[in-house]
Formats: sequence, C-alpha cells, structure tokens
Amino acid sequence: MWDDVTRPPRQADVDAVVVRALAAQPRCGEVVVVAIDGRSGAGKTTLAGGVELALGAAGTVAVLHMDQLYPGWDGLAESPALLTRQVLEPLSRGEPAAYREWSWAREQWAGTREVPPCRYLVVEGCGASVDPARAYAALTVFVDADLLLRQRRGIARDGETYRPHWQRWADQEDALFDADRTRRRADLVIDTSSL
Repeated sequence: MWDDVTRPPRQADVDAVVVRALAAQPRCGEVVVVAIDGRSGAGKTTLAGGVELALGAAGTVAVLHMDQLYPGWDGLAESPALLTRQVLEPLSRGEPAAYREWSWAREQWAGTREVPPCRYLVVEGCGASVDPARAYAALTVFVDADLLLRQRRGIARDGETYRPHWQRWADQEDALFDADRTRRRADLVIDTSSL
C-alpha cells in the first residue's frame, strides 16, 4: 500500500495534531475544524488520513479535500472564500452544509457534495486555513517539505498530466501563502522532508 512516495504519516505528527484537536474549542458552531494546509506534495492528505483514523475514537469525523472544491488550475485564490461560504458559515449556524464539486476531467462544476454531520471536520488542502476560512478553524496545521521531494510526490500521485501545471500551481501557492502569512500564523508546522 505504501511506497517511497506515499508513506504513512509519522505517528508523532498525527499525535501532535490529535492532542491539539481534542483540546481545541470549536469555532464553527459545535464542529471542531482542523485545517491541514500547506504546499502541494507536502503530505497533507496522508496526514489527514492518519488524523481521521485517530480522531474517530473521539467522535464522528468527516474529511473535506480542497481539491474537490478548487475551480480549476487557476482557482486556488478563490477556494478559501468558497469553503467559507458553502461549508463553514452554514456549519457555524448549525445548518447542513454542501459544496459544489469540481470535475478535473471535464473542467467544470459537476454536482454537489454534502458534508455529513460530524464533531470533527478535517479540511485538507492548499488554502484550507487561509482567511476567511481561518476564523472557523479550531486548529491550523501547515505541512511542508523540500521542493524536489514535494514535486516528486505530486507527480507520482497525480501522474505526468500534473507536470505542466506544477509551476502554475506553485506560483499561486506562493502568492496566496505570502499574502496571508499562512505558515507563520499556523498553530502547528510539520515538515515531512524526512519521511
């Protein structure tokens, strides 16, 4: 199941997130939002999977993958506001939440996905903790790794079709994270370079 590119998360990283999540006060109604942010290929999805399993013992957990919400290759900057309007604001009012899902194959919106009722919502992906979404997160985590390792992981995960988009996406990450100071404002920073 795991190989050189996709290894399980370090237990210490999972534990660091889970301990903080269990102690966090909800800022989104009754839902504790754990925002796992960072650059492409850093290991956000892997960490989120480990956190989901570990938090499951403490209550219901749902995971929202930001790549389902991005409106295409040039839509990173729009994503935090989409997340906030479609998911976080309704949850903060105790209402059901759903978001439009992007079809990467068809390059258009392709239906709606409901967020199941949960005590913990793990939101993972670039922009998950960027303003205005940050205001609703009980815990913000920034995951990073060395550039070449991240690129190798990203290409291995998404295939060669991703290679032409790598720099295009990285430029958007730089602009978004620099303007927001996302890494500096995170509650926890995890570097996965040694995995």
